Amino acid sequence: MLARLFNAKPAVEDAATAEERVAVASQLKLTWWRFRRHRLAMASGVIVILFYLAAGFADFLATMDPHDTESARSYAPPQAIHLFDDVSLRPHVTVLRARRDPRTFRMVHDQATKVDLGFFVEGYPYALFGLIPTTTHLLGLKGAQPGETLHILGTDRLGRDLWSRLVVATRVSLTIGLVSVVISLFLGVLLGGVSAVYGGIVDTAIQRVIEIVRSMPTIPLWMGLAAALPNDWSVTRIYFAITVIIALLAWTDLARVVRGKFLSLREEDFVTAAELSGAGQLRIIFRHMLPSFLSHIIAATSLALPAMIISETSLSFLGLGLRPPAISWGILLQDAQNIEALALAPWMLAAAAPVIVIILAFNFLGDGLRDAADPYG
Repeated sequence: MLARLFNAKPAVEDAATAEERVAVASQLKLTWWRFRRHRLAMASGVIVILFYLAAGFADFLATMDPHDTESARSYAPPQAIHLFDDVSLRPHVTVLRARRDPRTFRMVHDQATKVDLGFFVEGYPYALFGLIPTTTHLLGLKGAQPGETLHILGTDRLGRDLWSRLVVATRVSLTIGLVSVVISLFLGVLLGGVSAVYGGIVDTAIQRVIEIVRSMPTIPLWMGLAAALPNDWSVTRIYFAITVIIALLAWTDLARVVRGKFLSLREEDFVTAAELSGAGQLRIIFRHMLPSFLSHIIAATSLALPAMIISETSLSFLGLGLRPPAISWGILLQDAQNIEALALAPWMLAAAAPVIVIILAFNFLGDGLRDAADPYG
């Protein structure tokens, strides 16, 4: 009986300590504790981080120059990576020669010539993060001779390496989505907060603007905005134009959510105290009201990112967004819409895989954040 009593005392103390930790924890910490229990969301978060790391080191991960063309390598099949040569460990590939089978018209591999693979090999020059000039790549051929190339996922119609174009396209598509979300987040929080705090004519005007934007048909609007972009614009200018266009069409949902939250918080004691102390309306919005439901905004942002990525991919696929020589997932998928090309080169569909994976990862991550955003629920 005494042992049972002595064993019960630490358990009671542990429960009391846990309750005290929860009582004094901030909302962000409570959200994180609950989010960690959502295993699918945690795994999705890791996938999202890996994608953005790949986007940051896109040229480092590329094996060939993504813009390098050669008609002799048109629709070359993927080269298999062999880890062993007989019984010894020797990562290598067989050389791809510019010769086609007379019956299938497909490129053939020279099985007699083997070229070793290596890490941190020299390749085409690029600027890491746009600042550091280098020629080092993660994977490549050791001592490659002229005509010896590495195509992990094969090549496209113009003989360009599909793997290298895919990782570079990841950087473009993910950064457009991220920048668009940041712009729409700022507009949504600002206009939604102003609408709720000021009310009256300001609230009515902002809500009417939201309704007008939401009532516009998306595809015709995209077509009109894309047609308004001059043909002589550079890739960089079109990139920023598409980013702004997507952001200006996506801020309305977040503005409605922010307005509803601010209306419920406007009568709280801490808002009244801030007003009595002489704080301005914008300070009340960003310093006092916004942090109280920051976790909800994070969840809404994670759910908005896949919509932004899909928008850019759809625009580029339809020829209304980025244009060659820019590289994005939508542009790569344009080459996969030809049935005849797919019959000859089914590996072109590999461009759809990262789109599917990142969209699912963002949705699972957003669901986990949304469930964790109410730690007391």
